[in-house]
Amino acid sequence: MKKRTLEHFKKTIRDYYKKNKRNLPWRNTTNPYHIFISELMLQQTQVSRVVKKYKEFIKKFPDFRSLAKAPIRDVLMVWQGMGYNRRAKYLKESALHIERTYKGIVPQDVQKVDELPGIGSATAGSIVCFSYNLPTLFIETNTRRVFIHFFFADKKGVDDKDIIPLLEATLDRENPREWYYALMDYGAMLGVGRKNANARSKHYKKQSPFKNSDRQIRGAIIRHLLKNKHSNENSLNSVLSFGQARIKKNLLQLRREGMIQEKKGNYFIV
Repeated sequence: MKKRTLEHFKKTIRDYYKKNKRNLPWRNTTNPYHIFISELMLQQTQVSRVVKKYKEFIKKFPDFRSLAKAPIRDVLMVWQGMGYNRRAKYLKESALHIERTYKGIVPQDVQKVDELPGIGSATAGSIVCFSYNLPTLFIETNTRRVFIHFFFADKKGVDDKDIIPLLEATLDRENPREWYYALMDYGAMLGVGRKNANARSKHYKKQSPFKNSDRQIRGAIIRHLLKNKHSNENSLNSVLSFGQARIKKNLLQLRREGMIQEKKGNYFIV
């Protein structure tokens, strides 16, 4: 790749960011705990929904210690509306691990962060970069969209392995935090009102419909148990119109995931 092409790319991204950067609450802090919470929330939830819930969550659980000590029921109560409830469980488990292993401090080592429950390499890279302004390499939805749009305009099945060298060649090593913010904002812009470049990624998976899905059923079961403390299968079948077999299947799945417990036919969240 010619140096002139890369310089033009960087200038395009920076010029856009100067005029259009988003003012998001987690960008106004370098508190690793706050950044940790925001990055896990942003994994599978739209920014607009995360903004409100992030503030509520931080107010209720202001640090790793308070989150680690909280019952999972309390964490799930605050989490409601975010979807993918397992992330709330992962947050609590990660907080407990960070308190016990790292004395409440997020490691600067991406691999150590990646080992925490439910994090993954991309989120680990973003947490370390945004917390400590370190030049980690990670690809998330918006950055992937940017690189495919600019450098793979006519290619399908683009592998992240092909993007990594471009990411490394353009990374601002003095201020990687702001560079990634700029990439993400440009990628968010590309995602509105035009064909999704990420559909040409090798890793692209179209999200299955939420309505009548197992994910919807599990979410409904969790909400019911948060409101009622405990319930048996008959009660759940009477209030949730998904069918006995599917409710039973998802109750078993939630138990396997450690989200709920069962005693003498009653299901509950600790």
